[in-house]
Amino acid sequence: MRYMLLCYDDERAWQEAGEAAMRQAMAGAIELTHQLDAKGQYRISAPLEDSSTATSVRVRDGKRLVTDGPYAETREVLGGFYLIDCDDLNEAISIAAQTPGARFGTIEIRPVMELAGLPTPSLSPMLSK
Repeated sequence: MRYMLLCYDDERAWQEAGEAAMRQAMAGAIELTHQLDAKGQYRISAPLEDSSTATSVRVRDGKRLVTDGPYAETREVLGGFYLIDCDDLNEAISIAAQTPGARFGTIEIRPVMELAGLPTPSLSPMLSK
C-alpha cells in the first residue's frame, strides 16, 4: 500500500536551530530516502520552499481568490512530503518517526487512494530516480 507522509514543520524552530541543524536534517532525509530505495519502498519525496513563497487559491461563488502565503494560520506549515510503499500503517509510522522533521514538527500519514483510470505519472528528470 502507498502512503503519503506530509511533513509539517515549525519554521521558527528550524530558524532557531540554525543552518547547521538544517544541513544535518537534509542529509538525514537524503539518507532515509536511500534506505527506503534499497528496500524498494521509495517512490518520491521533495522538500518545499519556505511558506513565505506559498500562494493559496480558493474559488468561492465562482470567483477565484488568490492570497500570498499558506491558507491556514498555524505555526506548523507543510514543508515537504514522501510517497512510500509499506505493508501497513505500522510500518509507515516507523518510517515517519525516522524523518528528521519529526523532531521539529508533525508527520501526517495518509493512505493514498487508488483510483482506476488515472494516467501513469510522468516525472521530470529532477524528481525521478
